[in-house]
Amino acid sequence: SYKISYKMEKIPCICAMRDIVCAMNELENNLIITYGVSLNEAMVLCAIGSETVPSSAISERTGLTPSHTSKVVRAAENKKLVTRRLGREDKRQMFFTLTATARNCLQRMRENGVTVPEVLRPVFTDR
Repeated sequence: SYKISYKMEKIPCICAMRDIVCAMNELENNLIITYGVSLNEAMVLCAIGSETVPSSAISERTGLTPSHTSKVVRAAENKKLVTRRLGREDKRQMFFTLTATARNCLQRMRENGVTVPEVLRPVFTDR
């Protein structure tokens, strides 16, 4: 008979990726608790910054797919972090700007920092 084994294979690259995923989840949970935004929402806020940008720029700057960008931007809008307006020349294009609440959130992140889990710290030492 077949027995289910819960012992994890020790494949170094998979184990390392597991550690990174767990650390990213910890980072996101810290962002949510401290600043009220998910990691993707924080990346969108940073991608917009002080500019007014189209969704394509947000996708390019965050590395999110256009459909995922749309969902994250919508969530940020629901939290009153982002406003949208129609393009002047092309009414099909949307442009996004941060609200005062989002600018305040970014400022708090700049001033207080973001807690980076230990396993991710080497990534930030060269920056």
